[in-house]
Amino acid sequence: MVSISAETSDFYDWPGLLALLRSSYAFMDGRIDPPSSLRHLNARGLEEKSEDARLVLAKDGDILIGCCFLKPACDLFYVGKVAVSPTHQGQGIGRKLITHAIGLARQEGRKGLELQTRIELVENHKAFAAMRFRKTGESSHEGYDRPTSITMRLTF
Repeated sequence: MVSISAETSDFYDWPGLLALLRSSYAFMDGRIDPPSSLRHLNARGLEEKSEDARLVLAKDGDILIGCCFLKPACDLFYVGKVAVSPTHQGQGIGRKLITHAIGLARQEGRKGLELQTRIELVENHKAFAAMRFRKTGESSHEGYDRPTSITMRLTF
């Protein structure tokens, strides 16, 4: 039974979370330029990230299978590091994480969610569009003269 929760005050498995992120982002290796910032992240960095962004976890029993971070940004939540274990992809876990994020945003009176996805990852664009996110802009990483990411927003 899959559960989604932002009640993570007793969470301590930062190495496990890092492993989940790395395995779910591995398909990007060699596809995105520049490479993901995840390669520079460590378990302590994730723990620090949770100090200013709410961690939402998906578990199948006691097994960590998905996550995202929700960082307050004006009247929105910025959704970052959305990940679902490769063994659980295609089962609606990502949608459940986003649905939970929507509920939390509404509880706090926020007007929506925003995220960024790499320009090359068209399957991610389609998946988020299917969840009612709309493209609102493009941006470039430092040193690039072309768009490297798109911004998508879901408002309610």
